[in-house]
Amino acid sequence: MKRIVFPFFLFSLIFLTQNEVSSNEQSTLISYTGGKNYTFIERTDLRRYDNGKYIGLVSRQVSSFIEESGHQNNYLLYDGNFYLDEGTKRANISIGPTLNEAIPSVFKITEDGNLEMIEDNGYPSFRSFPSYPKKEISIGERWQSKAIRCVDPLNKGIFTKIPFYVEYTYLRDEIYNGEDVFLLSAKWATRYGPKYYIDYNGDKDLIEAQGSHNATIYVSKNTGAAIVIRDSVNEIFTYTNGAKIQFKGTINLFTKYQPALDKEKLLPILQRVATKVESPIYIPSKESTYIANSESMNSSNYDESNFTNINTSYWVEQIHSQNDSTEGGTLSTENLPNNNSPVNENAYLTYETTKAGIKLTIPNLQFKPDSSELLPTENQRLKQIAEILSNTGTAVLLVEGHTASTGNEKGEMQLSKDRATVIAQKLATLGIDSSRFIIRGHGSHKPIADNSTKEGMAKNRRVEITITE
Repeated sequence: MKRIVFPFFLFSLIFLTQNEVSSNEQSTLISYTGGKNYTFIERTDLRRYDNGKYIGLVSRQVSSFIEESGHQNNYLLYDGNFYLDEGTKRANISIGPTLNEAIPSVFKITEDGNLEMIEDNGYPSFRSFPSYPKKEISIGERWQSKAIRCVDPLNKGIFTKIPFYVEYTYLRDEIYNGEDVFLLSAKWATRYGPKYYIDYNGDKDLIEAQGSHNATIYVSKNTGAAIVIRDSVNEIFTYTNGAKIQFKGTINLFTKYQPALDKEKLLPILQRVATKVESPIYIPSKESTYIANSESMNSSNYDESNFTNINTSYWVEQIHSQNDSTEGGTLSTENLPNNNSPVNENAYLTYETTKAGIKLTIPNLQFKPDSSELLPTENQRLKQIAEILSNTGTAVLLVEGHTASTGNEKGEMQLSKDRATVIAQKLATLGIDSSRFIIRGHGSHKPIADNSTKEGMAKNRRVEITITE
């Protein structure tokens, strides 16, 4: 169980405050209405000092593709694919010189708009940031709200959650890249340690953090999404060995929407080399159950309903998923109609429209048994896929591997990643920019057929490529 210790002055920051505004000042409501799939980028450029000595510039970029993955009970499930751009990957997650392996992030948004992490691997770093009052405000007004940041200053792969309180100011209206935006400022202090908060699931060597942040935020008037956040940082992290690691510089966060696919050009190519199918219906073997152990700030004068967040989050301490498996499915590749083209007779490639984009499925892939070594018989199929992908502009390509269930979950997961990687590597040799690929393995967790039969297991051995939009 984590322990949160807050001095009295932190509680005082919870209350909503605002400047005096003249009666003729026009007020407006800032609200988040969402939008289509997008990529979110976090870029850090920080000067590092160890015990006061300058070490060098630390640059790092994390990108992501996030999609809605379904409904469960009274909340929405979201599936995020985060990846460290080339040059900033830790050795334990690097899978090749130019390919990006997904760092999964799964979260849910409840009916009242709160976000809770389900699969938390440290991303997104900023949570519940920015947030807006649930009332109209005018230029010059201020408000305060809580947020969480996950930090891993030494890139150890251990993330520590640090809660903080933000003071926002509505500065003015502007136009950014041709879009009407609200310009906000935000400032907060980093306070971590026994006097403030300890994350007992975080880095046990990190004993204290102090610092300041000053940010400007460009918020779309159309969607309420934060298009750009520019954060000036000055922080010191103290470790058990006495080391004081200081970072000074900037953290920039960008929302980047996918370019529109030219479907008039793409669909005729798909119809020539692939078979269109309806999306499979996955039926869970039993409803997934998530257990949350969370603490939030309590005050008789603090009303959580005063705020609405883009990335809202309770201070969730620990969430485990149980029985998160599925079975069943309706996709069959044996009796699909063809388009009078020889390549479709055996349904060697199918496509469907999903929320994330157009998904290509390569069924019955021919690998050596229990191996990621692709057989030469698949070369023609990959050439056809490369032809399709060459007509998709710069869209992100999510490559997901799946296996049949053999009872070895760990081995299946690794094999599915390896096979997805091989497919992406082969397509890169056929002219597709490898930086567009995100690699992810699911093992046997997402079957589309019955694993108790040989035929069903063959259908479950597949790789899917989603052309995101």
